[in-house]
Amino acid sequence: MTLLVLDLKVPPAGTGGPPLWSALLRAWPSYLAFVTSFATVGIMWINHHLNFTLIRRTDHTLLVLNGILLLGVTFLPFPTALAAAYVGHGERVAAAVYTGTFLFIAAVWNVLWRYASGRSGLLAPDADPRLVAAITRAYNAGLLAYVVAFGVGFVRPLASLVLVGLLAVYFALPTQYHRWLGPL
Repeated sequence: MTLLVLDLKVPPAGTGGPPLWSALLRAWPSYLAFVTSFATVGIMWINHHLNFTLIRRTDHTLLVLNGILLLGVTFLPFPTALAAAYVGHGERVAAAVYTGTFLFIAAVWNVLWRYASGRSGLLAPDADPRLVAAITRAYNAGLLAYVVAFGVGFVRPLASLVLVGLLAVYFALPTQYHRWLGPL
C-alpha cells in the first residue's frame, strides 16, 4: 500500500511555474486515485483477514490463487498512476485499465473464495454456513459491479472511478455481509 504514494509528486520549487497552491490543486486526479486505491487495498486486506479467519487450512491451489490475487493488488500502483495522469485526456483507456485491474482482482477473489469455501476441509469446522453463503453472494454482487464499472469507464471515465470508490466504501462497511444473511 505504501507504494501507491510514490505517484504523488511534489511540484518543483522555484521554477517560475504556478504558485504551489495552484500546482497542488491541479494534481487532484492523483489524490483521488491514491485515496480510492488506498481505501480499496485497505478493504481488501480487511476482507482477506476475514476470509482467512474462516479458512483454517490451505493447499497448493489455494496458495497459488492467493499469489495471483496479490499479483493484482501489487500491480495497482500502475493503473492508479495511469488514471491520475490521464484524467482529462485519454481517460477512457486509463479508466478501462484502472477498473479492469479491479475487475481482475474481484474475479480472482471470487475464484479463491469459491475454491476455499467449496473444498472440503479448508474452512473451519465451525464456519457459519450462512456467513459463507453471505460472503459468496456479496462477492458475486461485487464482481458484477466491477463489470459495470469497467463498462462505464468507456462512456463516463470519471463515473467509473467514482463507482470503484463506492465499491470500496461498500466492502468497508462492517455490516456489508449482514444484508446478505437474511433473518437470523
